[in-house]
Amino acid sequence: MGTGEDDDATTAEQGGEDDEQTRDAGGGGGGGGGVMASLVGKAKGFVTEKIAQMPKPEASLERVSFKSISREGVALHSHVDVSNPYSYRIPICELTYTFKSDGNVIASGTMPDPGWIGASGTTKLELPVNVPYDFVMSLMKDLSGDWDIDYVLEVEITIDLPVVGTFTIPVSTEGEMKLPTFRDLF
Repeated sequence: MGTGEDDDATTAEQGGEDDEQTRDAGGGGGGGGGVMASLVGKAKGFVTEKIAQMPKPEASLERVSFKSISREGVALHSHVDVSNPYSYRIPICELTYTFKSDGNVIASGTMPDPGWIGASGTTKLELPVNVPYDFVMSLMKDLSGDWDIDYVLEVEITIDLPVVGTFTIPVSTEGEMKLPTFRDLF
């Protein structure tokens, strides 16, 4: 009787080996997934490298200057020049800005859908910055006799590139701006 039990054990062991051989031969589909994942990974790397090497739109930001004063506040402005290396125009999704002085945010805002960047050229966008009157008054109290303020203007231009998708160009400028005196206004 002991012989029958040994035969059953041997048959089960052999059956197990046969199942492993069948799976290793590709019957289960597990071996092909590694090759496919490797190919997909290489394709992603190739596309990422090519996109990184593509020319992309660039931007520059002019200094901030005084535009006007009203009861609501002070209007400042700057120009953003955006260059387009492509032979077709590109839509600008939005333009966001933050105007800071002495580490404090003075004004911030968003210009939704400011237009298009012209094909194979440079487009100049005017960036209006409105500083609330109450903040202007607090700035005037802190100013020395020269009426200069140090500032930082940070701008992000979000554009929609075909194939790549949305792309943000960050630019910033800093400098010193002389506020107008009452004598300059009247």
